[in-house]
Amino acid sequence: MPEAFARVSALLPPPLRAAASALPRWEKGACEELRLRVGQPCALRLPEGERPLTDTPVTADTLAQVLETATGASLHAFEDELRRGFVRAPGGVRVGVCGTAVMAPEGVRTLRDVSSLCLRVARAVPGAGREILPQLSGKSVLVISPPGGGKTTFLRELVRTQSDAGVRVAVADERGELAGMSGGAPGFDVGRCTDVMTDAPKHTAALMLLRAMSPEAVAMDEVSAPEDAAAIETLLGCGVRIFASAHAPDRAALLCRPALRRLVEAGAFDVLVRIMGRGAARRYAVETL
Repeated sequence: MPEAFARVSALLPPPLRAAASALPRWEKGACEELRLRVGQPCALRLPEGERPLTDTPVTADTLAQVLETATGASLHAFEDELRRGFVRAPGGVRVGVCGTAVMAPEGVRTLRDVSSLCLRVARAVPGAGREILPQLSGKSVLVISPPGGGKTTFLRELVRTQSDAGVRVAVADERGELAGMSGGAPGFDVGRCTDVMTDAPKHTAALMLLRAMSPEAVAMDEVSAPEDAAAIETLLGCGVRIFASAHAPDRAALLCRPALRRLVEAGAFDVLVRIMGRGAARRYAVETL
């Protein structure tokens, strides 16, 4: 667990990195995010909430240093990611970026005057949800929880266990968080029969994988857009199972989202996995759809 924290804290400027390094091992293992906001101290997000890492307020220069480190001093090369509100650092670390959006006719062109960063501590948790994984064999699965509730962690474990059982799984990893690809190799164990496509929108990557890799199942994290729903319908029509996640605290909230309601009502998923609680207190419930 502390190794995942070390990948994130390595992006910090030296004074903050030293403070992070001095934390007790249990706190490094429990930390879910590091939050940097201009004018406020750098904060750890733990299961019980946020607490300051130091007393020193973060400056705009601090944020610039973090982004320079995360992008290898080539922020311009990450413009496509930045317009979607994040950049990716090696090891599956996602850096969420908040600031002033610069608009163009086609949408957000870039972000300037960066005001805050969210450094997600991406970690594998072997055995996450092991008590329910046997119930998911042979099924299309939708995983839901509120933001930060452990969807990606559980989805990664579902991919790994199904892949190691011999299922050909293709991962449409738009943001690089599921597999943590770097130099063509995954940073996380996603199983022996898994193929990963990164740096393309989920719906585009999913259909590319369908044509190129003959998957038995396709995994997509944080499904939300109508294009995602259309891609899932195409995959199901070709006999491919779906492992997907979405932001929602429960089934009622899920059905308030048109694209997801359309999929549920069409019978796209066999089961719903609902994650409740945080950290070591997470619980998993399986509902038939």
